[in-house]
Amino acid sequence: MSTPHILALSGGVGGAKLADGLMHALDDARLTVVVNTGDDFTHLGLHVSPDVDTALYTLGGVANPETGWGRRDETWTFMDALAKLGGETWFRLGDGDLATHVERTRRLAAGETLSAITADFARRLGIEADIVPMSDQPLRTHVHTDEGIFDFQDYFVRHQCRPVTRSIEFTQGEDVRPSPAVRAALAALADDALEAIVICPSNPYLSIAPILAVPGLRDALRATGVPIVAVSPLVGGTAVKGPTAKIMAELGVPVGAEQIVRYYGDLLDGFVLDVRDAHLQERIALPVHVTDTLMRTPQDRVRVARETVDFAKHLKSRA
Repeated sequence: MSTPHILALSGGVGGAKLADGLMHALDDARLTVVVNTGDDFTHLGLHVSPDVDTALYTLGGVANPETGWGRRDETWTFMDALAKLGGETWFRLGDGDLATHVERTRRLAAGETLSAITADFARRLGIEADIVPMSDQPLRTHVHTDEGIFDFQDYFVRHQCRPVTRSIEFTQGEDVRPSPAVRAALAALADDALEAIVICPSNPYLSIAPILAVPGLRDALRATGVPIVAVSPLVGGTAVKGPTAKIMAELGVPVGAEQIVRYYGDLLDGFVLDVRDAHLQERIALPVHVTDTLMRTPQDRVRVARETVDFAKHLKSRA
């Protein structure tokens, strides 16, 4: 009998929290977390993968509990020394975090793939899930604003999301394709192992859209025939963390969970709605599960994960 398999799509902090809940909730199932790399960039000569690292640190139990990103008990000797030399300090790299970027950059230069390096980091952190980049080839997010076009980290960190967003663009080379681990997870359909696809509560426009922009990936997800369920990134009409609501308003989209469903379109089979937005259920033309989606504690993460997977399994049984 094949091992049940759950595939999750994730961006940064919010997505990583649910992915962590899924890892701890799925006792006998395999979990593959496909992570956005549209935010990746080169900084101080180093290849930085912010969302991949947030997933690694969160599922590895070493994330900073106050910020949700970076490492706990971090020190900042490197950044202090860099500042004294007049170096760029707008994107802060802690000493422990710096080791991740240095080692990743070294191994990429030696010819290893981002997927292989990420898998090895996950193993060394004792993570019982497959954390995989959406692609081993560059696909980058650019934000068009009223102040110009910014690479994602310039917009998100250097400018603190302040410029008004006009549109979002994903640039890529002709060789961009889903990473081997993504293709392997989708191939689990062949032995009926893939049970559900979960879209974590990450920013749909900045974190999930780049994943779906990888050529062929959206169609491949839909072609699996298994339930695809998204967890709302909005709670009470606003984002718990990040600029989701701000970007929706600036793009001229009404800020509401029902608009997230419309954005994903025919990709979804079900939607997990926060209890504070329960009044919107009648506006959503999909099966909806209403629950408290706030994940303040590890127990909350597991609870939301179990409810989401149970909801997906229910949808599968009805198919």
